[in-house]
Amino acid sequence: MPALPFDDDHAPLYSLGQVADMLQVQQAYLRRLDQHEVVSPARSTGGQRRYSRHDIMTVQHVTQMADEGMTLIAIRRILDLEREVRRLRQELKAAQGPSDRAGLRTGARGRSGVLAVPGEGPADTLLQRDLRLETRELAQQ
Repeated sequence: MPALPFDDDHAPLYSLGQVADMLQVQQAYLRRLDQHEVVSPARSTGGQRRYSRHDIMTVQHVTQMADEGMTLIAIRRILDLEREVRRLRQELKAAQGPSDRAGLRTGARGRSGVLAVPGEGPADTLLQRDLRLETRELAQQ
């Protein structure tokens, strides 16, 4: 059976008004997020904004950060960094052989005898530290 559009988290199904009602925010707020390129929904053939479920979850995340006092510039940078972390993790996973991934899942010891734990390797630790520092700096702006 073919997948239906509403099965796809990235299918642009919801109008600006529907999303504003769902999230109990002003339509102007959603337009502002689009203007500042924080959340950029798809456009219909008539030029209307169309949001996917993924866009809606992102707006919720953005709203939470804004409620915590972050600026839209800082929020946009955080979202960019989060996307970069996801991309790098996918690259790392693709570069690892099946035995590497199995070793990480089972907690195998590397050549140094140190237990390998996913998300806690030297590269992950540095990346997480850099992300935390960047987030703190942006929050202080």
